[in-house]
Amino acid sequence: MIYRFSTKLLNICIASLCRVEQLEKAEAVVIDGIRLGVLPDVVTYNTLIAAYCRFVGFDAAYSVLHRMREASIDPNVVTYNSLIAGATKRNLLSRSLDLFEEMLQIGIPPDVWSYNNLMHCLFKSGKPIEANQVFMDLLNNTSPTPTTVNIIISGLCGSGYTDNALMLFRNFQRHGFTPQLITYNILINGLYKSGRLRAARKIFQELGESGHTPNSITYTTVMKCCFRSGQFEQGLHIFSEMKEKGFAIDAFAYCTVVGALVKMRRIKEANECMEEMVKNGLELDIVFYNTLINLYCKEGNFEAVYDLLAEIEKGEIGCDKYTHAILIDGLCKAGNMERAERHLNYINMVGFDSNLVAFNSFLDGLCKAGGVDNAMKMFESMELKDSFTYTCLIHNLCKAGKIRSAAKLLLSCFRGGTKVLRSAQRAVFDGFRSSGLKQEARKLKAKIQLAKILNG
Repeated sequence: MIYRFSTKLLNICIASLCRVEQLEKAEAVVIDGIRLGVLPDVVTYNTLIAAYCRFVGFDAAYSVLHRMREASIDPNVVTYNSLIAGATKRNLLSRSLDLFEEMLQIGIPPDVWSYNNLMHCLFKSGKPIEANQVFMDLLNNTSPTPTTVNIIISGLCGSGYTDNALMLFRNFQRHGFTPQLITYNILINGLYKSGRLRAARKIFQELGESGHTPNSITYTTVMKCCFRSGQFEQGLHIFSEMKEKGFAIDAFAYCTVVGALVKMRRIKEANECMEEMVKNGLELDIVFYNTLINLYCKEGNFEAVYDLLAEIEKGEIGCDKYTHAILIDGLCKAGNMERAERHLNYINMVGFDSNLVAFNSFLDGLCKAGGVDNAMKMFESMELKDSFTYTCLIHNLCKAGKIRSAAKLLLSCFRGGTKVLRSAQRAVFDGFRSSGLKQEARKLKAKIQLAKILNG
């Protein structure tokens, strides 16, 4: 029996190759199909666009759009949705906006996924007001899906508008929307992070009454937020409840609990928890090793730390930027500044990538050991600095009574567009007031306001 080739069969072959990341073979199938008289259609090119967005890059995906037009195949809403999703994945906000505008100009009406992708991109780019405007446009043109609700609530929570997220959640409920389990999880996490503990507990209670069964993500979220808010015993109770109910506990949950136990100075229990994790056969990743290194640093067992470092370097995992930072921080807190500096020089010598976190840890340790002047020299010699570098030094300068130096550094942040924590700003102004330098505080405030205006 002889089967005729068809565009549908062509698309099935291409989709199968794209799923396993065989894009060159997929392109070869397109060429072979054309030679056999089987012409690609819009689905063919949409499949390629989605694959290029996922595995290669946005520009490669966008080039397929030009090929479609050369083949006289008109793109559709799926084409643009895939491209906007690809741009969103790589935080290319301007490209997402251009694509959305291009859709409108050529007469392709956006669907709910077009709006969802654009909203998600705007939230990721730190533009919650614009994302909310897109949401309002969506409501005027189409009906939101559960995914729409999850994106807007997650985006509002992540942008600090937790109250708005909760009000929107209630509004959706009044209009007959039935929240998904993931919706509850997002809102609980956002409320806990913003310090709205009572509201978070209420939503957690509502989840239990909604007919949904809380999953391991729910419990891990609540447990993590309890630890973050200092409610350690409650967090440990939730962990015990997870085990009693038979939830699959992942390495992240174990490491979170170990970190909390270390903060509580319950080192023996932390060790037991780590042993339980290993017995359960969970994969040992860099988070596990970093947690264990932190545990050994708290115990002052630095020889065990170096043994672990050797074990990591022998394997395929490799250290990350936090591994060395944890060790340096531990050495500094133990008062062993000389050894901390030697390790810092070692990672600098071997060219370890992204070692700024380690430098920041040593800078903070140097200040706390009374070496603020040396810390300033080190700061001036550092090529890379981030907001924590400035925040750390400003705080320590204030503690050392060097208020004018702290003020000068704070002003340079505003002039250079570097963000620092508000606590650092308060430390400087509190230092001026406690020193009786109220006029200098007013002058600094005026200069900061001017810097803000100049930086837009």
